[in-house]
Amino acid sequence: QIRAEGPASHVVKQGTPTMGGLLIGGAAVIPFLALSQYTWEGLTVLFIVLSCAAIGFADDFLKVRQRRSLGLPGRWKMVGLVGITLVAALMLRETAAFSTSIYVPVVGWDIDLGLFFYPFLFLVIAGTVNGANLTDGIDGLAAGTVTIMLLTFLAVAGIAWLRSGDPGQRSEVYLDLATLAAALIGGTIGFLWYNAFPAEVQMGDTGSFALGGAIAGFAIVTHTEILLLLIGGIFVIETLSLIIQVVSFKRTGKRVFLIAPIHHHFEMKAWSETKIMVRFWIVCAILCASGFALFYRDFLQFIES
Repeated sequence: QIRAEGPASHVVKQGTPTMGGLLIGGAAVIPFLALSQYTWEGLTVLFIVLSCAAIGFADDFLKVRQRRSLGLPGRWKMVGLVGITLVAALMLRETAAFSTSIYVPVVGWDIDLGLFFYPFLFLVIAGTVNGANLTDGIDGLAAGTVTIMLLTFLAVAGIAWLRSGDPGQRSEVYLDLATLAAALIGGTIGFLWYNAFPAEVQMGDTGSFALGGAIAGFAIVTHTEILLLLIGGIFVIETLSLIIQVVSFKRTGKRVFLIAPIHHHFEMKAWSETKIMVRFWIVCAILCASGFALFYRDFLQFIES
């Protein structure tokens, strides 16, 4: 179902099959379970992915069943994300490297949040999930950018595994995370084959929530939450564009963008969906490369120590 307030060009998408996130999840979870080391860190990320996918599925199911573009009310999505955060926090406490501190690169600050770590955890999960959902607005955009982000976390986990000890004594945690990242990359790329413009299937909230949860989960278990500002930079840009639009309209009655989120603004500027998709991929790659560079520069000290 297409929202009436969206770009007029999206009317032709009416009736396109949705819930493609089920395809991504199935293609990723089965090989991961077959190859997993079953570490708490890997299982925590998997839990976040599947739980977020369940919220997205409920939303998609209501949209299809009720034949309208609005599904699960936002407050119930937030309640679900609070529950996911609580369970994820309990699982994280079982990990050997659990810490309530966050590290700020460049300036070198190691800040212990104490009890405030748990609200911060919710902000990371809810913010990333909703950012991914906002990004899923044109064909191939969310699937492509998330693939680049997952490749970044695959590199993070791979480098961390290589630096975690001598051969035969390396950490199973990072190997497990690398396996899950690779499985999700395979599922997302396979889906992208059918989601590229013009899309034959849409991922729906089932997919965008799951993939957003995956990015948040990897950032949390690798203690790179601050790097999400770069690795998940496309989500940040999309979310900020919507916030700026709403605040500006409520305070001045004027819109900064023709329509928000910002990828729709470029659609209204007569950019093709393919041009927007590829250029957002390029920006995402630059931001992810910057995030990985900071990881390599500042975060490996914790692994090597």
